[in-house]
Amino acid sequence: MRYAVLGTGVVGRTIAGKLSSLGHEVVVGTRDPQATLARTEPDGYGNPPYARWQAEHPQVRVATFADATASAEAVVNATPGLSTLRVLESAGAANLAGKTVIDIANPLDSSRGMPPSLDPVGDDSLGERIQRAFPEAKVVKTLNTMNARIMVDPARVGGAHTVFVSGDDAGAKGAVRDMLMSFGWPADDIIDLGDITTARGAEMLLPIWLRLYGALGHADFNFHIQGAHRSA
Repeated sequence: MRYAVLGTGVVGRTIAGKLSSLGHEVVVGTRDPQATLARTEPDGYGNPPYARWQAEHPQVRVATFADATASAEAVVNATPGLSTLRVLESAGAANLAGKTVIDIANPLDSSRGMPPSLDPVGDDSLGERIQRAFPEAKVVKTLNTMNARIMVDPARVGGAHTVFVSGDDAGAKGAVRDMLMSFGWPADDIIDLGDITTARGAEMLLPIWLRLYGALGHADFNFHIQGAHRSA
């Protein structure tokens, strides 16, 4: 399958690397590929420059947002949540129409200090905003409630734990479910929350996730919903 992964940060790299290792054709989207490849300094989080990762993954191409999405069958949004709509506008509505857009971003706003807050929150979500802005896309919210390494390697956390899925299109959610299972997620640990409005709940887990990260001092943890598949 042909995937466009939008975002060159650690989340985008992790997802792109995993998809490529599974045999998919992957293009990473960025605003200016030449500028991205020319950077030699670590990013703001101390991660090595993208060019070093690219050299280790020569089978993954890098392109503009529009070029990456034009040839893709599915699109992964791994951009910072507050810039997501601008990025997707750069990609172009025509390049997203009819395609599954897998939204793993969180709308974290650090303008009022740390830890960051959510914007929107409560009566809206980033997933919903994407769906409204691009009504012909099939938006599915998932994987936003955990560290990137756990997204593609759930065995990092011992025992059963949970990944959520939200979206309006049953076929798109089925495709995302297949992708998650290829990452190693057992079927029983994937919970379909319902339509795209349920992305509000998944995104609102981030404040407690951030505080757990601060309390535990590491990110190798996840949420587990006990009894989720109990018979009626």
